[in-house]
Amino acid sequence: MASSHGSSPVPRGGRDGIYHKERDAPPARCRSVRSLPDVCPKEPTGERRGLCDGPSVVAEHDRWTVYSSKVNLPAALNDPRLAKRESDFFTKTWGLDFAETQVMPSFYLPNITREHFGPYLQEMAQRERIHESCKTFCPNKDDVDAASSVATNHDKSRAELEQVPKIFMKPEFALEDPATFNSVLPWSHFNSAGGKSSRDVASSKLLQEKLSHYLDVVEVSIARQISLRSDAFFHAMSSQHELQDRLQETQRAVAVLRGRTAAIDRIMCQGPLQALRTALTRNNCVKLHNKLKLMAAVHQTQPTVQLLLSTSEFVGALELISTTKEVLQQELQGIHSFRHLGSQLCELEKLIDKMMVEDFSMYARSDLNRVLKDEPLVLEKERLESLVFGLLRQRKLDFLDIYSDETIMAAKAIVSQCVVENVLNIEDIDTEVVTKLFDQMRLMTFPQWFELLRNIFESFLLFLQRIKATLSVIKNVVLEVLASNQRNRLLEEAAGSGALVQEAPRVPSLLQGEAELAYLTHEGLFISDALNEARQQQQQQQLVQDQSSAVGSRIQQSRAEAAGSDSAETSIIREQSFMSGENMMPSDLELNRVINNLQELLHTASDVSHDRCVKVLTARAKDGSLARLSSAEFVCLSQAVEGFVRDTEELCSRRSVSLRGALQSQANRFVHRFHDERKTKLSLLLDNERWKQAEVPAEFQDLVNSIADGRITLPERKIPAPEDRKPAEFLLVNGQKYAVVGTVLLLIRIFLEYCQCVNDIPSIATDMLTRLSDLLKHFNSRSCQLVLGAGALQVVGLKTITTKNLALASRCLQLVVHYIPIIRAHFETKLQPKQFSVLRHFDHITKDYNDHVAEISAKLVAIMDSLFEKVLSKYEVKAPMPSACFRNACKQMAKMHEAISELLPEEQTQMLFLRINASFKMHLKRQLARLGVVNDGGPQNGLVVVDVAFYTENVQALKNLDRLDLNMAEIWEQKR
Repeated sequence: MASSHGSSPVPRGGRDGIYHKERDAPPARCRSVRSLPDVCPKEPTGERRGLCDGPSVVAEHDRWTVYSSKVNLPAALNDPRLAKRESDFFTKTWGLDFAETQVMPSFYLPNITREHFGPYLQEMAQRERIHESCKTFCPNKDDVDAASSVATNHDKSRAELEQVPKIFMKPEFALEDPATFNSVLPWSHFNSAGGKSSRDVASSKLLQEKLSHYLDVVEVSIARQISLRSDAFFHAMSSQHELQDRLQETQRAVAVLRGRTAAIDRIMCQGPLQALRTALTRNNCVKLHNKLKLMAAVHQTQPTVQLLLSTSEFVGALELISTTKEVLQQELQGIHSFRHLGSQLCELEKLIDKMMVEDFSMYARSDLNRVLKDEPLVLEKERLESLVFGLLRQRKLDFLDIYSDETIMAAKAIVSQCVVENVLNIEDIDTEVVTKLFDQMRLMTFPQWFELLRNIFESFLLFLQRIKATLSVIKNVVLEVLASNQRNRLLEEAAGSGALVQEAPRVPSLLQGEAELAYLTHEGLFISDALNEARQQQQQQQLVQDQSSAVGSRIQQSRAEAAGSDSAETSIIREQSFMSGENMMPSDLELNRVINNLQELLHTASDVSHDRCVKVLTARAKDGSLARLSSAEFVCLSQAVEGFVRDTEELCSRRSVSLRGALQSQANRFVHRFHDERKTKLSLLLDNERWKQAEVPAEFQDLVNSIADGRITLPERKIPAPEDRKPAEFLLVNGQKYAVVGTVLLLIRIFLEYCQCVNDIPSIATDMLTRLSDLLKHFNSRSCQLVLGAGALQVVGLKTITTKNLALASRCLQLVVHYIPIIRAHFETKLQPKQFSVLRHFDHITKDYNDHVAEISAKLVAIMDSLFEKVLSKYEVKAPMPSACFRNACKQMAKMHEAISELLPEEQTQMLFLRINASFKMHLKRQLARLGVVNDGGPQNGLVVVDVAFYTENVQALKNLDRLDLNMAEIWEQKR
């Protein structure tokens, strides 16, 4: 009753027949005495509890009786742990939280609500009101008498108590206090001198009687109060007896319940629970067996890792280490024998990281420094793939920096090796005296150095091809890992959606029947909890088996890799390893960054190769040897460099500018020297030119014909035929005859050389165009100085500048003007659109040449103009006719025509003579006006008409001037 445990009351009633069997004595068990267990069923909590953990009411019901309680009734009723006294004694002893605990409602009792009492309350409401009104107006006689007697007794007891001195009623009343003692016992009334008088004796008796009276008054008051509360006291005593009766009934009911429970335990529970215990024992044994197998597999981790590392299977070793660490943290956590294995595996993983980095560095060094010819593009492809897989798995994404550093070192070694190999074949270079490679290159002749450069170009192309093949293998590995990550994500998403679909229909079946098993208990564990625990144990057992088999399969795979499986099986195993260790792999962003770095590494290799070639060029050009190359040699050099650059751009998809820049720098020096040589040559030719018509060799005519056919290049040198063609008098260009001097023929060849250089070296097109413009301007200005400026008189020693010299110079300029648009169109095809602005130089040159031609024509007209002025100033209108002045003028015009008619085209000749005729008419008109001759039909007019007719006849008799309209009527002054 006063124990910390109790049981709820059970309904009274008869017993069922199944429980009438006599209960066997429980088997003896070596257990300590326990208190009465709580047999009230509770809700399933889902906690995993063993079937033998809780107390048993069946096994211990005969070990405790009501007399085993060691606490008396007042202590049970006055529980100091409770803030207030509980109204229900039977719930008080079950703990602080029992009354607040929600009890599962019975399945056999209906849910009673206030609506069920509605009809009864409506029926009794009127009677209740009548009863209450009667109680108000007609009080009970006994209650009135009792109240009056209580009031009378109370007033009487109060009056008696007032006789007692107040000092006895004080809370601080204490006879130990001298003042209080003297007040109660006034010793001053007694004689203290010695002896007792009769008065003192009487006083002491009187005091004693008074105190006795006070005591009697108090006792009577207490007895009166007790009599007033006697009913409540006797009621409590009767309640105590009734409580004892109820306890006896409860004890009998508990005994009946224990008997029934024991029968249920013996008949229904012991067998199934023994089966459950056996199943749990078997599951535990299976778990232990799987655990031991897992421990055996983990124990073989280190030897297997060593075996894998001996065959460079870094991926399998890392996967095995990762799996083992995962097993140690989950399935084998807390195993004492494996307490140091985790740290050992971490150190081993760090060691593998260092081994992979060193192995990759050695691989890169051996791959990049091996012989370039007659070797496969990729060295040990399987080893490279394994290294890259391992480095990616460990997130060592900086391994490309190692390869980049090795690339730079290998590029330097390639140049040194090529120089050494070429120098060994040259006897003129003593390697013991000249030790530096660059000095050895300077001692080579151009053909030897050019052969060295071609070997370097070829070596670098093979070098870049190997790098590209190696990086392609690495890129394929990265793409494989990226695709594996994407497949794993898709599988996880599909598995997540499938699990949700499969879990939904299982929920009703799991919930079915749980309510019926709620009150069936054994050793404090629900049968439903036991079944759930069994299911969970089966699932965990299956999971452990799967994990154990997975670990075993991984170790077997690792051993298979270490034993040397083929490449196909190795790739499949590696892919499975990556699928299992996907969390260790880099993210998609990191993998894409690695792919970009691979492309950048190929670009870096191309740039490094170009930089090393630039050093070879600059070393050769240091003493100016490249600037002294001939046009053919520099063109060969330029073509070789352009071919190498073009091949590397096609191979690496990278436009490197360093080698082109170095070639451009050398090309600028070459163009400067090339232009200076041609300009100097042209100046020498002009200074020695006598401005006479030259014969045109057949090769120059062929050159002009090739230009007309659209071939703006120098023709190949042909072996001269036994029957050489004779030189021609004129140069035929598109059917027109050009009388030229020898300098112009060489000028045509010179600007074709400029065009040929642009064809061979497109990068110098802009610079070459500027230099060609300067050359054409120099020819124009120098020819103007020599012919129009009469510089040829002093330079060559000509006696005079004749009209034939002028006409020949004009025709040469026209030939150059004819080829300027062709040269412009050729250069336009070699320039970028943004460089077209430099083509305006040709427009300016064309204008300068046309102005020069116009100045020469004006010079020819000016010569005849001065002649006409001199001749016609002496003209007199008199016989004989024709006059000498007109005969002299016609003779000079015939000489002029004879000098220029074969040099200038017909149209230009006609236009020139029209201008000369206009000059003649102007001077004649001026002279006639001075003489006063007018068109009046007189004798002087007739003489002038005869002279004019003679002049017209002689001029029109000249070649190609017969249809020339001289319009001589303009010589007369018009009448006003």
